[in-house]
Amino acid sequence: MPLAAAPVNAQRLPSAALRRFAWAVLVYFIAVILWGTLVRATGSGAGCGEHWPLCNGTVMQHSARIDTLIEFTHRLTSALSFFSATALLIWTFAGTVRGHLARGAAVAVVAFTIIEGLLGALLVLLGLTAQSQSPLRAPYLALHLTNTLLLLGALTLTAHLLSRRQGYLRSNVRLVAPFGAVASVVIVLIVGVSGSLAALGDTLFPATSLGSAFAQDFSGTSGWLVRWRWTHPTVAFLASVFLIWLLVRAAQRSTLWDNRSLSALVLLLLAAQYVLGVLDVVLLAPLWLQVAHLFGADVLWAALVVLTARLTLEPVKAE
Repeated sequence: MPLAAAPVNAQRLPSAALRRFAWAVLVYFIAVILWGTLVRATGSGAGCGEHWPLCNGTVMQHSARIDTLIEFTHRLTSALSFFSATALLIWTFAGTVRGHLARGAAVAVVAFTIIEGLLGALLVLLGLTAQSQSPLRAPYLALHLTNTLLLLGALTLTAHLLSRRQGYLRSNVRLVAPFGAVASVVIVLIVGVSGSLAALGDTLFPATSLGSAFAQDFSGTSGWLVRWRWTHPTVAFLASVFLIWLLVRAAQRSTLWDNRSLSALVLLLLAAQYVLGVLDVVLLAPLWLQVAHLFGADVLWAALVVLTARLTLEPVKAE
């Protein structure tokens, strides 16, 4: 049976406005990430030339090309994401009591946001955009995607902890099965990185038909990025075995929360990702499907972070 609900001192809880703002910032960041996919998939990363933070050496763009508008919009929304992360940090410290776990998560959000901005700047300054086939692009993209997922994870954790009515102070939680939590994070990061490299291969070496795509995957003359593509569905399938185990365990665990609904949602999102992945292969990764696939991955990642936090950061007594 779940733990009995205990009286809560409302004066020690974050305001409803702060909780809503935290979730809104998470939604905004996901939108920025999806726009970044549009930048990559359309080859618009060089739309502002090799200038950063200016676009083509200026602030205002007159008679801009479509690729310039796409890249410039991404830069503007990314800049706003930094200010929203900073506002979340300040409000979290002002609106929570000392020892609130959301404070540390909010600090991580700002740190990862700064790193994200620096990685974006280097992407432009090193010329790793548009149709660049530099050997640096793939490992750099893997690093960028890893930081993006960690940023989304920190944002989700901040919003979740701010929404808790119990188990939000360092002194009133215990760490349960940390190995499983770390393993789940690492596994999903590996899946995400393999997916980002597969998407880069689709962008740089597009196939004209399903048959030619399979031929490229196993051709000795294809670049390693193309021959890498088959590893993503393989890694995703193996990871799903672990995730399903985690979901079964979550549904059976007795905690403060009833995890059955969230576990079912994660399982549904996981199944949806498989459907989108198959369509991605069959339809040769059209832009709208790449965006939908990434959106599903981001939502799945956020749901997994909340579920893992519920299982790992367990309240030990009423607050």
